[in-house]
Amino acid sequence: MRIPFYDIKAQYTELATQIDTVVHEVVSSGNYMLGPHHNALETEIAALHGVKHAIGLNSGTDALRIMLDASQIGHGDEVITTAFTFVASAETIVQTGATPVFVEIDPDTFMIDPARIEAAITPRTKAIMPIHLFGQLSHILTIQEIATKHGLLILEDAAQAIGSHHHGVYAGKFGISSALSFYVTKNLGAAGDAGMILTDDDEIAYLCKSIRIHGMGRERYFYDHIGYTSRLDEVQAAILRVKLTKMLEWNEKRVAHASLYLEELDCNLVRLPKTLLGNNHTWHQFTIQTPRRDELKAYLAEKGVDSMIYYPVPLHFHKPYAEYGNGPGSLPITEKVSKEVLSLPVHQHLQPEQIQYVIEQVHGFFRA
Repeated sequence: MRIPFYDIKAQYTELATQIDTVVHEVVSSGNYMLGPHHNALETEIAALHGVKHAIGLNSGTDALRIMLDASQIGHGDEVITTAFTFVASAETIVQTGATPVFVEIDPDTFMIDPARIEAAITPRTKAIMPIHLFGQLSHILTIQEIATKHGLLILEDAAQAIGSHHHGVYAGKFGISSALSFYVTKNLGAAGDAGMILTDDDEIAYLCKSIRIHGMGRERYFYDHIGYTSRLDEVQAAILRVKLTKMLEWNEKRVAHASLYLEELDCNLVRLPKTLLGNNHTWHQFTIQTPRRDELKAYLAEKGVDSMIYYPVPLHFHKPYAEYGNGPGSLPITEKVSKEVLSLPVHQHLQPEQIQYVIEQVHGFFRA
């Protein structure tokens, strides 16, 4: 049996008629940028997450960078975050001229440990960027308390957390702004790159809309800011709108697959992921831990089971970001987790018997 880690083609197959129809509609209309599908997608995602504004962009990375710019993060500022994440989280901070300050993670959730944040705050700290990893929110209420106490901004990296909430309050409501990614492998994935910023702040929304089109102000060809070209094109918006109609159903299937793993994987053999109290979990990834990770990954591959490592090397080990950490050994939990995590297939187009097969192979490896 072959168990693919992703099945992007299956998403298209399920929705082929609707996707083909809207793509033809857009292409034949000649309305390729900031058109009706783009505007409708912004409205629909804003409504889903309960925010006033959603700003469609070219990518999740652009969403991070532009929300940093709109919040006036720049030279001399520090942004507290973690080194266990995709590179865009730190990359965009560095691009502004600010300094990422890496804080240790919670070993149960792989997200920033709020108990370690205050020790990292200095007079230069301007913001905290919690990363809502693998489909659930970070310890966001505690982070809010710390940010309020110290007068800091919260900028949410919600690239993996569309549809995720804490007691019904969705990602995007806890900070001044939040970044979503619609990269092809996300729970809601485009047919290419796409992203979005969520915010309740009118001024931040205006700035993000300006910065995404070269810093253009309210009057065409008059520029108020240094900006970028980062429009969400109409074809991607149309495809995302079709997939959005299925996203909640697809997330429920991910939850069912994760529940099967949690019920039947032997916790004496691997460490299972934990969901924070009050969170819903949309299971962008289902990530286990074992010191024998590399052996297990190779064994699963032999048995036809795809798996992935997110993330094999913490950011402070990479040459461009080494100056922002204190070298190997400075974040022992992060470094240990990076050596032990393995993500198993959990996507919505799997069948229960395929999940059972993965479970059998994991158990078979340890019991061989």
